[in-house]
Amino acid sequence: MAGEAWVPLPAALRYDVADPYAVRLSIGAPAAPSVDWVFARSLLADGLHRPTGIGDVVVIPGHRRCPESVRILFRTRTGAALLAVHALVVTDFLRRSEALVPPGTEHHRIDVDRVIDRLTAGHE
Repeated sequence: MAGEAWVPLPAALRYDVADPYAVRLSIGAPAAPSVDWVFARSLLADGLHRPTGIGDVVVIPGHRRCPESVRILFRTRTGAALLAVHALVVTDFLRRSEALVPPGTEHHRIDVDRVIDRLTAGHE
């Protein structure tokens, strides 16, 4: 974002096989609780190669001035934040998550009965 200052923030990418389609990015700030963003693992993977996403999260691959980064844009009604992450960090994270649950096999990890029970709880 032109004219805006870059501020280093601690951040962590997490993957849980119990939610195999999603990744979680926790962004912290000194003396403040972290903020978690959950979005599709495929969005992060596709964003390594081309701009991807149209909603609250957009992933943009490196560009001429910073080819080794991946930028992740987070938007809310009240503002936006642009996070730059080294592409090798993202690639390594995706490689490890794909070793746990290869793309295209996520549906094998979903407990459909449990999901239906959670969705219909209290609606009887």
